[in-house]
Amino acid sequence: MKDSFDYIIAGSGLAGLSLLHRLLHEPTLASKRILVIDSEKKTENDRTWCYWEKGTGLFDPIVHHRWDTLSFFAPGVSQTFQMESYRYKMILGKDFYSYVLGEAEKYSNVEFLTAHIKSISANPTGAEVKTEEKIFSAPYVFNSTGLFYPEMNTQNTLLQHFLGWQIKANTPHFDPEKATLMDFTLDQKHGTTFMYMLPTSTQEALVEYTLFTEKVLEREEYEAALKQYIHEDLGISDYEITHDEFGVIPMSLAKFNRTEDDHGRIINLGTAGGFTKASTGYTFYFVQKHLDKVVANLRAGKSPLVERSFADRKYDWYDRTLLDVLLSKKVTGRDIFARLFEGVKPESVMAFLANESSEWEESKIRLSVPLTAFIGSGMRQLIAK
Repeated sequence: MKDSFDYIIAGSGLAGLSLLHRLLHEPTLASKRILVIDSEKKTENDRTWCYWEKGTGLFDPIVHHRWDTLSFFAPGVSQTFQMESYRYKMILGKDFYSYVLGEAEKYSNVEFLTAHIKSISANPTGAEVKTEEKIFSAPYVFNSTGLFYPEMNTQNTLLQHFLGWQIKANTPHFDPEKATLMDFTLDQKHGTTFMYMLPTSTQEALVEYTLFTEKVLEREEYEAALKQYIHEDLGISDYEITHDEFGVIPMSLAKFNRTEDDHGRIINLGTAGGFTKASTGYTFYFVQKHLDKVVANLRAGKSPLVERSFADRKYDWYDRTLLDVLLSKKVTGRDIFARLFEGVKPESVMAFLANESSEWEESKIRLSVPLTAFIGSGMRQLIAK
């Protein structure tokens, strides 16, 4: 294996492999020498990514299922709506890994290395990745590892943690055209707590128990909540669990840098670069939008470092304000989302959460939330920035 490459991708999860896929589909970049380093090979069905977008996306060929009708439930609020422009999509981890890695096998200029990364450093002309055995260099290193994560604690970070069960009922029970985006009719004793319910056939669905809190629970609590919801709310007593998935996603006010050096040679991707939405934990769609710009810069012969735009800073402030409100516990997450879906057209809420809303939609959203709590948190975040 050569020690020098055009690009090094540190981490082969969602962000790293999405970048690789885009590079190989850009004719002017597809012949670049690329090294992908990770401590493990990606083959397991360890993730399920859900997101909404307009039109056809790059990864539509592997979308497992999509919905255009969603429901939102909270005490006193029941909304079932058909989306106009957006479609809610699901991609399975195993399909994503197989799709990207299968494509990459066709390119002799792409190399994969299974190794533990000890450090990543930069200089004016490039960057180096040090493993336990060798040092590799490239003009740019794209990092999605946790090497540069800022300090996160219970004062600046909530954890989005969840246990999801893919279940198969013994008889037809679901409408695969309709999904439950959020069901807040659950006990909120731990904090912001809701269920997803995403049917993929008349007998199969992903049911996921999700919380935004400071600490994770014992596994038995997730399982008990899922069993109760499936039995009492969905009315299903005879089913099998075909797959389960546990995850923890940081929702943090801590500052995630887009680069780690003055020369922009280490480019952070995914959560490492701040592309996990602070207020919701959504990642997939924001990673893709960022990487579109990275590859466009490279195609134009520019630095892949994407500077924050005014819109980026605006939505970052919205996210930090909402997260600050949740951390302060002045208003519950259930109350905030219930007010949003009750007082604003659902498609506008979706656009806002996708960082694609209009000024009119944003004004409606600002007027729908408890102003006192949000004004205080908004001012704090302006000062903090």
